[in-house]
Amino acid sequence: MFELEEITINPDEVEAIRLADLENYSHEEAAEKMNISRATFGRIVHSARNKIAEAILKGKAIKIYQEGFNK
Repeated sequence: MFELEEITINPDEVEAIRLADLENYSHEEAAEKMNISRATFGRIVHSARNKIAEAILKGKAIKIYQEGFNK
């Protein structure tokens, strides 16, 4: 796995995916939980989904960025 190209997902993207896809919150509800606008939530979840799709379809590893641990 260490030889695979990586795609990095940041903590906001992980949280957006968790709220939207695992917990099934609406974008409005999820944005409120993250204390961001609905439009910003939409951009974050779209970015995360694109990264996940690219990793699956192109055989790349998904690296979850955690501040302080990935330096």
